[in-house]
Amino acid sequence: VQLQASGGGLVQTGGSLKLSCAASRAIDSIYAVGWFRQAPGKQRELVVSITRGGNTNYADPVKGRFTISRDRAKNTVYLQMGSLKPEDSAVYYCAARSILSSPYNGWGQGTLVTVSS
Repeated sequence: VQLQASGGGLVQTGGSLKLSCAASRAIDSIYAVGWFRQAPGKQRELVVSITRGGNTNYADPVKGRFTISRDRAKNTVYLQMGSLKPEDSAVYYCAARSILSSPYNGWGQGTLVTVSS
């Protein structure tokens, strides 16, 4: 499966942004989709994931501010980001785990989010 993230941009502190992750096949055929981010000089980190069954796992820094959702008809997973902070600035990627035991793959080009102070 291949995924492509989009929707990044420049936003002020406290603002909101919605990212989209389009999958090349039905998201119901995928065990989990995750949103990741990588800031300059830092390791890529998991932001949030959602399983086929709808279970979500948010990283502590984004709990209460970010929301993951999905549109099965469009094979798309969304990341609604709110109360953005400069430390949220990063390239955001999405990836998929086809089955529980597989690593995340299908990485596409990320989308840049810049939060100005």
